[in-house]
Amino acid sequence: MVATEWTSDAGRVSRDQIRALVERIERLEEEKKALADDIKDVFAEAKGNGYDVKALRAVIRLRKQDKDERAEHEAIVETYMHAPGMLADTPLGRAAIERAVA
Repeated sequence: MVATEWTSDAGRVSRDQIRALVERIERLEEEKKALADDIKDVFAEAKGNGYDVKALRAVIRLRKQDKDERAEHEAIVETYMHAPGMLADTPLGRAAIERAVA
């Protein structure tokens, strides 16, 4: 059963605290939306100047990773690229193939 009236002092405090929390969350949500809009504008500016937005997003994602995490991810990607022969046309890929054949 939901109480429709808050009669006790404890109830008033709870109601005030809940209202304050909700209002803070709403303000933060508004700020988050404003920041998202600002970021969208910066990406649009970059695109307008001829930059590749996907590449910028990739750089930002990589910069968020720590050095070890990034190195591990790059090693995994390289391994996955090697499997279908995607690295065969690079000097490093040709050297790896020559070493494997020898």
